[in-house]
Amino acid sequence: MFSAADLKKHNTSLSTEILAGVSSFLATAYIIVVNPSILSQTGMPFSAVLTATILVAFFSSLMMGLYANNPILVAPGMGLNAFFTFTAVFTEKLSWQVALGTVFWSGIFFLLLSFFNVRAYILKAIPKSLRFAIAAGIGLFITLIGFANAKFIVAHPATMVGLGKLNASSLTFAAGLLITVVLLIKNIKGSILIGIVLTSLLAWPIGRWWGGTETIINIDTIVSQPDFSLLFELDMVNSLKWSLAPIILAFVFTDMFDSLSTFVGLAEAAELLDENGEPRNIKRSLVTDAFSTTIAGLVGSSPGTAYIESAVGIEQGGKTGLTAVAGAILFLPFLFLSPLLSAIPAIATAPALVLVGVFMMKPVVKINWGNLSEAFPAFFAMVLIPFTYSITQGIIWGFLSWTALHIAMGKIREISLALWIIDIFAILALIL
Repeated sequence: MFSAADLKKHNTSLSTEILAGVSSFLATAYIIVVNPSILSQTGMPFSAVLTATILVAFFSSLMMGLYANNPILVAPGMGLNAFFTFTAVFTEKLSWQVALGTVFWSGIFFLLLSFFNVRAYILKAIPKSLRFAIAAGIGLFITLIGFANAKFIVAHPATMVGLGKLNASSLTFAAGLLITVVLLIKNIKGSILIGIVLTSLLAWPIGRWWGGTETIINIDTIVSQPDFSLLFELDMVNSLKWSLAPIILAFVFTDMFDSLSTFVGLAEAAELLDENGEPRNIKRSLVTDAFSTTIAGLVGSSPGTAYIESAVGIEQGGKTGLTAVAGAILFLPFLFLSPLLSAIPAIATAPALVLVGVFMMKPVVKINWGNLSEAFPAFFAMVLIPFTYSITQGIIWGFLSWTALHIAMGKIREISLALWIIDIFAILALIL
């Protein structure tokens, strides 16, 4: 699959793909620690969730590379882990075993939708202007995540958001951002990865020599043993009840919109399109996403989904599944070496995330801003993604506003059957 001829066909090389995989991994690796920190609040062992997170990321990303041949990493999704913990377990009072069962059954439903190409059919119904807007909105969302990770932008009681304090961390982030931009302008190969490494080195003195009482980078131990105690601990029987259908459907709808919008956004921004202008290998990519959710329930994690941070590796030059394979392999050693991730603080990957936002704004010029019936839904979707801190909410309101405007303008015939189905899913996602 990854022969020299295939790489040449995609205008890439072995070294570029591996470098891109490393970059995507570094931008995504935070989930190894963040996911267990959220799910462990349900009573699940932290170490076991960490192991499950790595297993999901490894097998899913490997499948994305080998089966779907796309440079996109897959791992347990942010937002989905919060829904698992705070809604399924805390609000609905499910045991974590039953909650894992609902994840598994939502994955099975996903697989059925994907194998029968229902989601790909729905994808084709998304108006082009919304596709471009989703790409830009995800870029803005990634940028916001980067700024927040660096505490360059913080919550403010009066203005909701505001500029963070000018301190050692923010100055280190600014320096890392400047270094990475300069490297990119000079077309230095591996500039994003180099920027992450150099920013990490700049962050090492914080709390030791200057700028704070706590050190940002701490490594107490290097080796840790994997904990497989959550494997097959899900409750398949009690989770398959009619009363739990809303939970299963909520996982399905949320993951569906997240994955569809991520594939569309990355494909449009990086031009990973087939001869018909559709996201490349979309059916296989969606099957992989569904597989990720299914195995997540089996090994002990919240649903897996395609990661928007894959844009870091794509911008680094990753164009084939080899990028995902390289990223997948890098997850595996952290079954034993997870403490080493503390050597890469959030402010080190933040500059890369901010710059990805710049790169993903390119599709905005393809939107027909002179046609308000197209421009307004696109703008609505684009700004709501970062403003609501949710890809799902942005795409839902983009769909609904596009449909509402076309009905009001007497253009109801332009609304396809698939888009009507999307709107029904969107409304269900809002009320469930």
